Amino acid sequence: MPIVPTNVYNLESTEQGTLVTLRLEQLTLREIQLPLKEPFRISSGIQSIRRILLLELEDADGVTVWSECVAPEEPNYTSEAIDTAWLAIKNWVAPRLLGRTFDEPAQVFPALELHFRGHLMAKAAVEMGMWALDATRLGVPLAARLGGVRTCIEVGISLGIQTTPAALVERAGRAALAGYRKIKIKIEPGSDVEYIRAVREALGPDAPLMADANNAYSLDDAARLEELDELGLMMIEQPLAWDDLARHAELQRRLKTPICLDESITSVDRVEDMLALGSGRIVNIKPGRVGGFAASIAIHDLCARNQIPVWCGGMLESGVGRAYNVALASLPNFVLPGDLSPGSR
Repeated sequence: MPIVPTNVYNLESTEQGTLVTLRLEQLTLREIQLPLKEPFRISSGIQSIRRILLLELEDADGVTVWSECVAPEEPNYTSEAIDTAWLAIKNWVAPRLLGRTFDEPAQVFPALELHFRGHLMAKAAVEMGMWALDATRLGVPLAARLGGVRTCIEVGISLGIQTTPAALVERAGRAALAGYRKIKIKIEPGSDVEYIRAVREALGPDAPLMADANNAYSLDDAARLEELDELGLMMIEQPLAWDDLARHAELQRRLKTPICLDESITSVDRVEDMLALGSGRIVNIKPGRVGGFAASIAIHDLCARNQIPVWCGGMLESGVGRAYNVALASLPNFVLPGDLSPGSR
């Protein structure tokens, strides 16, 4: 698969000193473009090329790691996009961290949050790299540094919206034969109940199916979504608007199928709101969406204390980003298969 570099930017610390604990001395940004093997369609559009922002972090001893910013090309998932992330890292994230010493990587995210709102994907790209830099310096696996305990991670696959139910059945059948432990089916109004029913009939009652709506529905569609209850789904992911926990709670009261929140969960506070309102029963943790590993661990721990299972979602990352996701998914409450399919896809 060709990797096309499109831009490079280098930032260095202007301070001199001896590295005592964790200190970022140089940060290099590189944008590449990865063509997808096939177009990926969800309710908000179709993607065939993935622009990716890669970061190279280096400390004063020359230890180097790579990380990835998962911001999409357009602000259609959150308010961030790859161009705004580049600007945020260059102008605000890097200047806060370059040359600064930390006792541990968990201190990085609070430093980035102080009087600096939003831009969570930009913050996460550097914050996660700092965790990796610390793990590399200590000579331990990143998963262990995060507190991971799992040595085997179950994975799922995400299937984009297909043109016909038959086409979806064919794709889902191949996924089942490949051994994926969760088959996520993207849906939108008009491509939902009949499509999933066809897959259920083809694969049988035990196939691990779920639906992902990417905010495509409203409460006016509740009766339609209730039809999914009869299809034995693991969950319905983010059926309503990303910022509407109240209506998700109303919908969850009408559904037997658990609602999984994705875009709605941007912080620990949002999980607490979800718990208070009853807006969902499962959480998809994407470290880029919440600001990095420290926030992801806090969300994981809160969910574990409240018997809320979690899984690690994907953002069409390169192998760099997927490696970070696998490390996070080794934590004990990641009990559901994540979107961690191989880079060959």
